[in-house]
Formats: sequence, C-alpha cells, structure tokens
Amino acid sequence: MADTPRTLKVLLYSDDIATRDAVRIGVGKRPAKDVQIGSWRECATAAAVIEAADNEDLDLLILDGEATPVGGMGLSKQLKNEIFDCPPIIVLTGRPSDGWLASWSQADAAVPHPIDPLILSSTIAEVARRHSDREQLAAPTGQ
Repeated sequence: MADTPRTLKVLLYSDDIATRDAVRIGVGKRPAKDVQIGSWRECATAAAVIEAADNEDLDLLILDGEATPVGGMGLSKQLKNEIFDCPPIIVLTGRPSDGWLASWSQADAAVPHPIDPLILSSTIAEVARRHSDREQLAAPTGQ
C-alpha cells in the first residue's frame, strides 16, 4: 500500500553518546510522512558496527565522521568495499566543507555537524526513498 510508511532499522554509530542522543531525538520516530524509524541499533565502536552490518538486517547506517579512534568516513569506505549489498550510509561530517571526504567514503549522503534535525530527517527520508526505488527496480517482474 502506498499509504504505509517504509519502516527502517537504523544503525547509529558514534563514540559520543551526546551525538547519538542528538540524532535519535532530532529525527524522532517519523522523519517523513512516508518513512518511519522502527528501531535504532546504537554502536560506540567500529567493531560493533562491522559485526552488526555483517549479521543484522539493517536498512540504513548513520556513521559519525568525528568518532574516534575510527571515524565514520573511513568505516563507511570499509563497509562499502567489504559488504555485499551494503545498506545505504549517511555520514555526519565535521563541517559542510567536508563533502569531498564524504564522497571519498562512498557514503550515500552527508550531513554536517552541528546536527540540524530537519536536514538530517529529510536526508534520511531521501536516502530511504532512493534505496527503496532501487530495490523495486531490481525485483523480478514476472513469474
């Protein structure tokens, strides 16, 4: 049904709990009319992200580019290169001028710090729609 919102399982990575809280609270449960967050999987370490991306059915990854010791941009590049059919990734960059680094990371989108809830919500919805459109195009059409 077209009126049913797409429900996302989102992995959120940052070593900073304040950043994770800002993302979750800013986005809420419904970033757009047609997109809702079904669950958050929070990770504070790169190892936890890699394990979750390998073993869980995730729809979207949000990675903090300012995380230490492993930043979200390097982690994004690693995941995109190592995981077949990697879920879409949004990286949180240190500043708007870091867009070139986000491109290098192969992320699907980038949102700069400080987190603007409206920009992040619309970016999540846009990435979810693009990914959903690709899945529909790849689905078999006849039986």
